Amino acid sequence: MRAAVALLLIAAAGPAAEEAPAGDVAPVHDPVLIREGGTWHVFSTGLGEGAQGLLAHRTSPDRVTWTRGAAPFAALPAWAARAVPGATNLWAPDISFVNGRYRLYYSVSTFGSNRSAIGLATSPTLDPARAGYRWRDEGLVIASTPADEFNAIDPAFVADAGGRHWLALGSFWSGLKLVRLDPATGKPLDPGAKPIALAARPVPAGAPAPVEAPFILREGGWYWLLASYDYCCKGVGSTYYTVVGRSKAIEGPYLGRDGSPMLLGGGTVLLRADLRETERFRGPGHAGAFRDADGWHLVYHAYDREHRGAPTLRIARLRWGADGWPRAEQPQ
Repeated sequence: MRAAVALLLIAAAGPAAEEAPAGDVAPVHDPVLIREGGTWHVFSTGLGEGAQGLLAHRTSPDRVTWTRGAAPFAALPAWAARAVPGATNLWAPDISFVNGRYRLYYSVSTFGSNRSAIGLATSPTLDPARAGYRWRDEGLVIASTPADEFNAIDPAFVADAGGRHWLALGSFWSGLKLVRLDPATGKPLDPGAKPIALAARPVPAGAPAPVEAPFILREGGWYWLLASYDYCCKGVGSTYYTVVGRSKAIEGPYLGRDGSPMLLGGGTVLLRADLRETERFRGPGHAGAFRDADGWHLVYHAYDREHRGAPTLRIARLRWGADGWPRAEQPQ
């Protein structure tokens, strides 16, 4: 699990109550959050100028004020350009600390296509000033083609309670999937195994099935699956929102608080913009989580009405209520 395996014993500085991220917080799409020492890191889809347009990286000393960090890639990996013709940047990364190295999974695709791939890069540190810093591209992890019924993007690493390693992934098509990993390589343990279905939104044949961005975390004896429903990438017109379901087994089935199965489009709403047209941040989604010494933090993007719908970094507290279900305390 990105949160569990990356948790460090030292406490980093952070706000007592979550404050809205400030500084260089846009454009940020599909963010993930981690801390190394006293520095917080957000990796996100490649947007912006130069190397940040390949895969973006930001840092913060306090989880509030953000600046540009060192971009992991100077060029699109050669294997990725061959695997997905027309790809110009890398999407929806995932960051975790496993076996002494940071694992950065990333997506390669073009909009609306499932000719896609997930790659992996690793480094012993996230700090360019430390000895040994270098992102080593480990190449292809898993791919999909138009002959497949899933889409190999939106990776999210998780380790289960028994120490097994998994990768959740998927966007549209037949929904969200889970693949068992080899702990030594971070790649599929059995490349020929069929991915396990986690969540789907059944629709009439030929219609889009808007579900993506899986993320699994462990808390309170349960596995919790986050997923984004409906449509991103339309600025303030985005209808994106985040749901959650839970299961005693990492493979599922994941159910909402009302018992609705996520394999049938169910789940419980965790993040949603107020439906009033005056709401500033629209379409909150593509959420991930990180557990630090002061609890869980939920990271996601939303579209800012006050800045022409720019996708913007948001971080919320994730707390579990008396009913055993999580709630997001969104920043002001």
